[in-house]
Amino acid sequence: AAITVNNTDGTCTANITNRSNRNLVINGAMLVAQRGTSSTTEGVPTVDRIKTSRSGNDEAPTYAQVDVASGTTPYTLGFRKAFKVTNGNQTNGAGASDYSNINYQFESQDMATSGWNYTSSSSYITLSFWVKSSVAQNFYFSVFTRDGTTHQYTMETGSLTADTWTKITKTIPGNANVQFDTDTVANSIARGFDIQWMMFRGTNNTGTRPLNAWAAIDSAARSPDQTSTWYTTNDATFELTGVQLEVGSTATDFEHRSFADELSRCQRYYCKSYNYSVVPGTATDPGSIFGRNYSDSSKSQNSIDVRFPVPMRTTPTTVNGYAPHSGTIAKVSTDGSNPASCNVENTLNAFNMLGENGFSGVSTASIGATDFFGLHFTADAEM
Repeated sequence: AAITVNNTDGTCTANITNRSNRNLVINGAMLVAQRGTSSTTEGVPTVDRIKTSRSGNDEAPTYAQVDVASGTTPYTLGFRKAFKVTNGNQTNGAGASDYSNINYQFESQDMATSGWNYTSSSSYITLSFWVKSSVAQNFYFSVFTRDGTTHQYTMETGSLTADTWTKITKTIPGNANVQFDTDTVANSIARGFDIQWMMFRGTNNTGTRPLNAWAAIDSAARSPDQTSTWYTTNDATFELTGVQLEVGSTATDFEHRSFADELSRCQRYYCKSYNYSVVPGTATDPGSIFGRNYSDSSKSQNSIDVRFPVPMRTTPTTVNGYAPHSGTIAKVSTDGSNPASCNVENTLNAFNMLGENGFSGVSTASIGATDFFGLHFTADAEM
C-alpha cells in the first residue's frame, strides 16, 4: 500500500519506494557512449562507466552499445540500449589464466554516504539487472570492496535460456569487514566498490568460493569453477542493461533518468570537445577550441581557456589533443590568419595548468606570430 495507517494512534506512514537518485549506478540503462559505439579495446571503450578487462584471449572480443529489440520485456520497460560483448575466436580453448569480465566501479564516498549501514548484517543493498546470453549456461558475478581488507560477495545468475532477456535480483547484507575510506579527498574519490560480471575465468582464478556470503578476496578463487561453453563459442554474446544498485532489501522499478542527466553524470569521469555523436580522432571543426599567438614573434607557450562541462572526479589522468582539420592525435591545427584557415599540423606537447575544471594553455612546437591554432580534446578521470 502507498500509505499505511496505524489504527491505534491514527498516524499514517507513506511507503515511498520510487525515490529519485536511489540508483547508485550511473548510466545503468547504457544510454551514453561518448567514445563510440563499437571497439575491441579493453577498458572503457564504448558505453560510459562500463569497464572491461580480459587476459589470454586468442582473439579480442568486441564491445558495443546496441539497441534493445522492440517486443522484448526490457524494451516494454523503457530500455532502448544495452552493452554487448561479442566473444572472439578462442582457438586455443579455455586457458587456466584466461578471463573476460565486465566491471562497474564506484567511488568510496558514494557508497559511504548512500544510506547503507554497510557494517550491519541487517542492512541491505539490492542489485538488479537484465542479462542475455547467446549460450545457455550459468554465470557468476560479484561485488567487492577495495578499502581495508578487501572482501567479496559472489553470486550466480542460474542457468540462462539462450537469447532470452532475464532479470536478476540479489539482496546483499552488510558485513563488519566492509569499509569505505573517506578520511581524505583522495580516498573519498578513489575506487571503493565494484560490480563484476564474469563471462569466464580460468582455473587459476577459480576454486572453493562461498556463494551469497562475504569472504576475503582470494585471487586464486574469485568464483567456483566456471563452465567454458560461452568462452569457447566463437561469436558468443553477452548483454547487460538496466543495472541498478540501491539501498534496501527490495528491488524497486528501474530509475530511468534523462539522457541529459546521465551524460552530465558521466562527464565527471570522461568528457570531450567533439559533438556527442562524433568519435574522437575524427577530422571535424564543430566544437573545436581556438586560440591565437598575439605576439609579434613565434611562441611555443600559448593561452587557451578551456572549462570542462562539469568538475571532473580528479585532475584527468589522460588528456589527448587532436588537430581539428586532420583528426591526428597529439597535434593542433595552425598556420592560419583565422580559425577556418588553420590546416597545418603542429606538435602538441602538453596541456598547461590542467585541473579538474579545465586547462588554460598548451605547449606546442613553435606557432607563428599572430597565427591562430585550434584543437579538440578528450579528458579521462576514470578510476
